Amino acid sequence: MLQDVLDAIPLPALAIGADERVLHTNARAREALPGLAEGRNVALALRAPAFLTAVAAALRGQAPAEEPRFALTRDGTERQWQVSVGPVAGPEGRLALCVFRDLSEEVLASQMRRDFVANVSHELRTPLTALIGFIETLKGAAKDDPAARDRFLSIMEREAGRMVRLVQDLLQLSRVEAEERMRPAASVDLAALLRQVAGSLKPVAEAAGARMVLEGLEAPLVVPGDADQLVQVFTNLVENGLKYGAAGQELRIRATAEDSIRGPAVRVSVIDRGEGIDAVHIARLTERFYRVDSHRSREKGGTGLGLAIVKHIVQRHRGWLKIDSVKGEGSTFSVILPRG
Repeated sequence: MLQDVLDAIPLPALAIGADERVLHTNARAREALPGLAEGRNVALALRAPAFLTAVAAALRGQAPAEEPRFALTRDGTERQWQVSVGPVAGPEGRLALCVFRDLSEEVLASQMRRDFVANVSHELRTPLTALIGFIETLKGAAKDDPAARDRFLSIMEREAGRMVRLVQDLLQLSRVEAEERMRPAASVDLAALLRQVAGSLKPVAEAAGARMVLEGLEAPLVVPGDADQLVQVFTNLVENGLKYGAAGQELRIRATAEDSIRGPAVRVSVIDRGEGIDAVHIARLTERFYRVDSHRSREKGGTGLGLAIVKHIVQRHRGWLKIDSVKGEGSTFSVILPRG
């Protein structure tokens, strides 16, 4: 009877007897918590004082004061658990019924939210502090100094522009995440779109002393996609290549049709010959606000959100982003988009 009840619970659950040994478990508990196998003494199997105190209270017929939490590491991965413990009557006498809930995703999401708020606060605090300082100076010591006023106003304009870009990127990231499960239904010719992106960024390339070389864009390359979002993806990647590539370089924008593990696809690669990126950074480049060189990125107007936006847009298109880089030789950012 009790076993049937445990099997009906859609979470890991088990019953502990008066001798503090596990009497019954359901399949979910056996899979998620193999250390708490039937016959094991819970005090030896699990070093979680709050949980053991709750079990002892339940075996005395008392409802525990709180639902204890504890962490378990299995195969190198730590999981956070919360457990509800209560007394029940069974054929073996009074038992402690334990139902476990995996909080790992909630804990991770909560930590990500805290980190996100902290990062946004930090990114806004710096330009706001600068603006407040310059405003106070202009109202005081530099009030009648035209040269200082012009210099300060230029800096204030730059800092205000940085805040505007940050807010725009935050709004864009929010919109992309909201639409991520909705695959675009329209068709986009990537060849035409990439020519458009290259044309719009030609002044940026000229200012950087760089030359853009387009490869594989002679024939149409049609994929399902959102044209505006894909323009943003490739504008971001090309701008990054121009910003961080070597002075006077050739920046190659190459498109090729290929057969991927998901079927026919188009690979678009943006290839620079800049400083390259150390391998230790590559896995984290698409994290929000992650920068290889924070000072340099801010100097060039970066918000630290560009590649995070790229990643989410590419995921919405059921594609994937691949980053290859060799320190001192350059980087290749590739977007692979399915054709069907």
